[in-house]
Amino acid sequence: MILADTYIEEFRSMAPNSSVAAPSGSRAQRRQDIIGTFAHALDCHRHGLLAEAQKGYRLVLKKRPDHFDTLHMLGVSEKQLGNHDAAMRWIKRALLVDPKSAAAHSNLGSLLMDMRRFEEATASCDMAIRLDPGFVDAHYNRGNALSSLGHFIDAITSFRNAVAINPQHVNAHNNCGNALHKTRQFAEAIACYDQAIALDPSYAAAYSNRGAALIELHRTDEAILDLDRALALVPGNAEAWANRGEALLRCHRHHEALASCDRALEINPKSELAWLGRARALIASRRMPEAKNACHEVLAIEPMSVKGLSLLGQCHAFQADTDYAIACLDKALSIDPECEDVLANRIFWLDFSAKADVACHQAARADWWRAIGSKEAQRASLLHANDRDPDRRLVVGYVSAEFKRRSAAYSYRPVFENCDKAQFEVVCYSNSPTSDAVTETFRQFADRWRDVSQWSDDQLVDCIQRDRIDILIDLSGHAEGNRLRVFARKPAPIQVTAWGHAAGTGLPTIDYLFSDPVAIPSEVRHHYAEKIYDLPCMIGIESPPKNSRSGFPPISQNGFLTYGVFNRVSKFSDEAIAVWSNVLSADPASKLIVKDQMLDDDETRSLLLGRFQANGVDPDRISLRGTTVREAHLAAFSEVDICLDPFPHGGGVSTWEALQMGVPVVAKLGNSLTSRVSSAILSAIGLTDWVVTEDSKYFEIARHPTRTQLEALRRDLPSLIDRRCGPLSYTRAVEDAYREMWRRYCSA
Repeated sequence: MILADTYIEEFRSMAPNSSVAAPSGSRAQRRQDIIGTFAHALDCHRHGLLAEAQKGYRLVLKKRPDHFDTLHMLGVSEKQLGNHDAAMRWIKRALLVDPKSAAAHSNLGSLLMDMRRFEEATASCDMAIRLDPGFVDAHYNRGNALSSLGHFIDAITSFRNAVAINPQHVNAHNNCGNALHKTRQFAEAIACYDQAIALDPSYAAAYSNRGAALIELHRTDEAILDLDRALALVPGNAEAWANRGEALLRCHRHHEALASCDRALEINPKSELAWLGRARALIASRRMPEAKNACHEVLAIEPMSVKGLSLLGQCHAFQADTDYAIACLDKALSIDPECEDVLANRIFWLDFSAKADVACHQAARADWWRAIGSKEAQRASLLHANDRDPDRRLVVGYVSAEFKRRSAAYSYRPVFENCDKAQFEVVCYSNSPTSDAVTETFRQFADRWRDVSQWSDDQLVDCIQRDRIDILIDLSGHAEGNRLRVFARKPAPIQVTAWGHAAGTGLPTIDYLFSDPVAIPSEVRHHYAEKIYDLPCMIGIESPPKNSRSGFPPISQNGFLTYGVFNRVSKFSDEAIAVWSNVLSADPASKLIVKDQMLDDDETRSLLLGRFQANGVDPDRISLRGTTVREAHLAAFSEVDICLDPFPHGGGVSTWEALQMGVPVVAKLGNSLTSRVSSAILSAIGLTDWVVTEDSKYFEIARHPTRTQLEALRRDLPSLIDRRCGPLSYTRAVEDAYREMWRRYCSA
């Protein structure tokens, strides 16, 4: 988040040069004239009458060309007017007269800052400090120069030196907070902003900056209050409006966030921060054309914008242009190899790439560990005092941002609902700022519920330890809202990643990954940081609502096959669309239903139909469906005979939903975990004949099912699922795993 630059030039009260001898007679009169003229000019300067001040300074110099204070102040006035070259000439002339003036060296440093010559600025400030170690402005200017160079640790030292000399230096407190923010020392940054506000309660920039730090600590409610305070003081503060948009976006208040960012852009059309916020809000609102335009505005302002490139990549990825997306992310990482957001996005979107295999996926996760996780691990020195009794009741903690109406929640809610409370105590750490009816069910299943959405990592780590968690479960992987920084610090003796985004994290501090032999075969397990623990299937799912399933496939009534793809459009590779188009072309009577929330966006709809049309399929044969409530989503399967799984990134919960509704799924087994999940699910319930490894086999199975076969599957699939992977039996397998993990730990 971009922070307010509150640099304000302050002037020292300058007396005439004391080295001038005290003459007599007419010389004394001339000296008095010089003193009077200089004093008047300096008074005009202090009152902002720069033109009048400069006239006076020049009158002095006509009489005394080597008058140090006049040369110095004339340079300062030119700096204030933005005349950098002229300012440089005058200040350097002053330093020729008095090369030991700490004030002149400090102001030269400030001027060089304005000219973006930051290394020279630092050198000038260093000289000032050598001449006068107690000169507060030199320390302050040095901090600003070092911050501009990205040397934030050294900048913090300079700002702290400034406030040690002058504890009332409000700007030094604020800018020290900015440097601390940049080094992710958010609590310390807030303390600096607190001090700045205590000294000056009308300091709008400090409120805005404190709001930005509070956002990073997940304290979005407090952040919005601070940003509103900043805007009450300075309604035209574009940066505060943009930061407010970011806070609202973190609360999933997308339309309000967009309005705040637009207000910032009315004030400053060149605000990179506001354009970034606008792009994120538009992506969240599924308005892809406008989001891409916003990203291009960012890149027009700053062609090397890491966040702009990352967001542009996301826009293309959501529309299934994965190669372009990865190229954007790679370019961003070439600029900043340790940008956490970009590293996480690259992990996520590589799962959709036909060119990436298990080794590539896990290498990307290892990159995140080296850049981010390993540094968090170095900070930790946690001891686990948990009682090592192998048979006692265990305390299991679950960390997720999706204890709500999301597909991931349907995969792991049965484990909560069917938990054996005699053996396990359940603690939920919810990292979502919003809740719904599904959230309330999780609350009921939990023994203890913690809303950690506005907690810092330190707070969450401390709470996990106080709760004496024996086994801590990550349910997010690298998806949005994860707390992997906390898992990197190993607050619990056993840590597991599962279900929500169960493709591995790359964290050596996470002990286990729940999976199965089809999803992760033995020959690739060495690529994972975690030890693989096999369940009946890598993910399960809860039972569907009663009476949600139709009794017969639609072909029984309409006489033609209807195919369905109820997956993210971003998973639709060109290869998959080519196979699906061949299936449709082989039977001109067949239809296709595609359902995804991204199809709320007109451009995405148009692009998708164009891809089918390029493969010879009439768009009129394709029905596109967008966002619906879950009940309507499940009901739509009654219109489908066969679901077609995308590749290389296949379905997960969507595959389970189809099977529960009695609809078989054709799946292609690939060479990465995300290309094998559907095949793992089908194998877990015994439908291995619907799993293929070649496009030709995919075509044959999709093209030639019999009506009798489809009717039998519609009738028998739900009971088959319940026998092999039903919620109760699946939960017991998970709890057996927890007990085995704990016993291994106790015996180690």
